[in-house]
Formats: sequence, C-alpha cells, structure tokens
Amino acid sequence: MTDLALPAAETAARTAAPTVAGRPRRRTLAYLQAAPLALVFLVFLVVPLVLTGIVSLWEYNEYEIIPALTLQNYADVFDGCLSADLCTTLRTYLSTVKFVALTLAITLPLGFAIAYFLAFYIRSGTVRMGLFLLCTIPFWTSNVIRMISWIPLLGRNGLVNDTLRALGLIRAPIEGLLYSDFAVVLAFVHLDTVFMIVPIFNSLARIDRRLIEAARDCGASGAQILWTVILPLAKPGIAIGTIFVTTLVMGDFVTVGVMGGQQIASVGKVIQVQMAYLQFPAAAANAMVLLAAVLLMILGLTRMIDLRREL
Repeated sequence: MTDLALPAAETAARTAAPTVAGRPRRRTLAYLQAAPLALVFLVFLVVPLVLTGIVSLWEYNEYEIIPALTLQNYADVFDGCLSADLCTTLRTYLSTVKFVALTLAITLPLGFAIAYFLAFYIRSGTVRMGLFLLCTIPFWTSNVIRMISWIPLLGRNGLVNDTLRALGLIRAPIEGLLYSDFAVVLAFVHLDTVFMIVPIFNSLARIDRRLIEAARDCGASGAQILWTVILPLAKPGIAIGTIFVTTLVMGDFVTVGVMGGQQIASVGKVIQVQMAYLQFPAAAANAMVLLAAVLLMILGLTRMIDLRREL
C-alpha cells in the first residue's frame, strides 16, 4: 500500500507544480488583456477629470485664465447657501433633481412594462429584435433634431392644440405644452426610456422560468409572482437603468435649453452658459460639484442594491 501511494503522491505533486507555476503567467495575461480598456479609461476619463479638477482651482478674469491655485470658484458656487434663503446653486440643483424624479417616475414603470412584454410575451427572437430597433429609432437622428420635432406638435398653433380645438375640447391654445417643465420632461422620457428598457430586459431575460412555474404551482397569483419573484430578480436592471437615466438628466443642457425655451435653469445649462462666456474655471468648478452630486446619488443606489452580488 505504501509503495503504491508514493508514486501517486509524486504524480500529484508533479501535476500541481505546473499549476502553481502557471498562476503568475495567467495573472500577467489577465493584466495584458485588461490593459487596452484600462488605457482607454485612463486617457478618456481619468485624465480629463484630473485636468478639469486642476482648472477648477485656477483664477480668471474677463480677459485671461491665471494658473494660480484658489478656492474662490467653489466659494462662488456655494455663495449664499449658508443663509436662510435658498442660494442660486441649491435652487438650480432642486430644479434639476425635480426633472430627474419626474423622468424616473415615468421611464421606470414604462421601461419595466416594455421590457416585461419583450421578455415574457415575445417568443420569436426576430420579432423581439425588431421591437428593440423600434425602441432605438430616436437615436437615428441628432439630439437637436429630436427636440425640434416636438415644436410642430406642442406649439401654440401645433398639431395638438389644433386637434383639441377642432374637437371642441378647448377654446384657446394651451400655452404650457411647449417651453415648460412639461415639455422638458416629455422630451426626457422620449430620449431616455430606452436606457431603462435595455438593462431591465437583460435582468428579466435571465430569470429562470421554472421559478415562475413553481410559484404558480404553489398557488401564487400574477401580482404575487410579480412582487415576490420577478421584481426582486429584476433589481439589478432597475438599478442600472436608474443610474443611466439619472446621470443623463443631471448633465443635460440641450433638452432643457430647447424644450424650456432657454428659460428653465438646470446644472448642465449653467455650465454650458459659463463655457459660452469663456469662464472655464467657474464651469470646471460647477462640473466637479455636479460630478460629486451624481456620484453620491449612484452611491446611494448601490448601497440599496449590491450590484456586484446581484450580477
């Protein structure tokens, strides 16, 4: 027994030795595979953020940018925020967060309903792909063209007002359809719903259908299955879609400018105006504050849902 065990032990040791020796090589290959993506991440994200942070600490006047460190730009951003009244920055952020909340309140149930329909009611992959293409139609044109396309519909003499007057439902045109909060939210829903559909559909498509069948066999109703089985398993997609929509709305200035008639304030609009007036340090400071605010929102979402564990 001992003589037979020795060759077996030696064979196992010889087999394990290359495995242990191969670990550093596999680790090196893994780093090499990740290097191109890490380089792109470094060049196009980290470096611009570092440069933006540096510029936000520079002084400036009407004529030039002075590379001298100062915190005055951040002091200007929060000027008056310690008083009893709401400062301009806080009012602007509240206006932007309002658009985020309204857009999420519409895109989340709408995106979930569409994703649920595609995942559980469409059996044909070809039909599902065709419906996905329909969802991406708004992205076939530029953002500005998509905004301008709403003006003939929502304007004072647009299609909606003309139709309502022809039906006798209104006597005077509805003024709040265009260049209002309603128009801005409508445009955000039009543009960002697809960013909610795709991640939710990805989560729903991964649900094991046997879980639903088991719940149905146990006597669960459709509402109970949705609430206790489908929604908990769809949490990663809901969280990712929420992050997408939140970041898009928080930084948007084109939609707010066009659909709001240049009359509605948002954080992105403030930064765009400062850039237009060549106030780059002030715009950089506002951008860094906006980045911190968005990261705090994302951190709150990830604290509610552990995406690493769920995915």
